[in-house]
Amino acid sequence: MNKYLKMVLFGFLVWLIPFVVSFFIYPLKTAENPLFESIMPLTLTIIVIWLAYLYLKNLKTGFIREGVMIGVIWFVINIAIDLVMFLPPSPMQMTLTNYMMDIGITYLMIPVITVGMGFMAENRLKLV
Repeated sequence: MNKYLKMVLFGFLVWLIPFVVSFFIYPLKTAENPLFESIMPLTLTIIVIWLAYLYLKNLKTGFIREGVMIGVIWFVINIAIDLVMFLPPSPMQMTLTNYMMDIGITYLMIPVITVGMGFMAENRLKLV
């Protein structure tokens, strides 16, 4: 699969899988909001680690560069899709401020995780 197609596809999956999970657990949003707010970042973390691993595992070099690249691209994809979904006149209207405080800032985990994995992969031989 083309590297850039893989980046975009994985970025979309980073958005889609937590979005689907949120539909299944949405009743918790009103009944047990702290639990909902804990499950969603955990879901995002698991998906980002899994997809970053799949993306990085066959590389021979450039792990940090690729970790930065996928982190930024996946972050932008997630924010862009969400802005269409959440900002007026969308069905789930939120102000930009409320969106960033509730959802958007959480997406900063994406590049943090992918860059960290890139550093780990780049330095894995030094750790042995």
